[in-house]
Amino acid sequence: MPRQSHRARDIAEQAGVSLATVDRVLHQRPGVSARAVRAVEAAVLELDRQQSQVRLSGRALLIDVVVDAPPRFSDAVSVATEDALAATRPAAVRARFTTTDGAGAVEIAAAVDAVGARGRVSHGLVLKAPDHPDIADAVRRAAVRGIPTVTLVTDVPDSGRVAYVGLDNKAAGATAAYLITSLVGGRPGRVLASVSHRTFLGEQERYDAFRNRLAAAEPDRGVETVGDVHGDDDEMARVVAEAVRRHPDVVAVYSMGGGNSGIIAALSDAGVEPLAFIAHDLDADNLALLRSGALSAVLHHDLRVDLRAALTQLLRAHRLVPGAPTTTRSAPQVVTPWNIPARLRP
Repeated sequence: MPRQSHRARDIAEQAGVSLATVDRVLHQRPGVSARAVRAVEAAVLELDRQQSQVRLSGRALLIDVVVDAPPRFSDAVSVATEDALAATRPAAVRARFTTTDGAGAVEIAAAVDAVGARGRVSHGLVLKAPDHPDIADAVRRAAVRGIPTVTLVTDVPDSGRVAYVGLDNKAAGATAAYLITSLVGGRPGRVLASVSHRTFLGEQERYDAFRNRLAAAEPDRGVETVGDVHGDDDEMARVVAEAVRRHPDVVAVYSMGGGNSGIIAALSDAGVEPLAFIAHDLDADNLALLRSGALSAVLHHDLRVDLRAALTQLLRAHRLVPGAPTTTRSAPQVVTPWNIPARLRP
């Protein structure tokens, strides 16, 4: 490994390995697994990248970001976190990422339990995970170890977390119903509603608010619900194809959890052209679909703002900035092909 300027302890904390392992890898000594070598190399690269954004002077904090989501969303969280780190004051903050895609509650709880365990220093946790008792218990155990948790985008409320930061999911669901009733204009047909997985409280809140608002506006409008496939395009295409065979009268789509390319492909194969298609999040996939006209609108919230707020709550928990940790819900922004944020335009 090339000569590096980071402290061995910083590398060990970032990689989640022992100081002895770091020493063996840095000096190319035998007796180290290939996995440990890759972990140390990745840690050095991550420290290099973060050191270009934050100066590790004064008090340095290390936070863990644990995200269960498809790579397109995990990548967006990573980018937004790095943006937030550069603006965090007065402490210098580094981040360590753990990502899964459709993992079970036991696996995610184990990832939370690993935060700050076995000598791994951690000053806080940003968590996107399902609302499950095992995960809630792990968050409580982290609090006992002195590690505050902020939930991101979807909440785990009965867990002892210090705050929730992210989209106002109830407002988003009601907004989706309003947009669909406006765009469909009373024409007959049912709405296809898709979720990545209903164990995510945020999606359940969107779904309930959507159904309630739609029922109030159009009580006879049917809703066909599909999903629980963690936003995978191929699996979403499969379940949508099955739904359309049962109910070919789909007139609108509300996608709460991704897999939109799969949904569009299945509808196209069935010859179904919805009058409205409302989705969530301006990730790379949805941005392309919005520009092409396949999506009518995207309910957007700026992850950069969310991550800055999440870091602020963790700093408050450590009494480094004034105030107590506070839940912050961002209002959904309705983005159409005509008002895409300037930073995302080509």
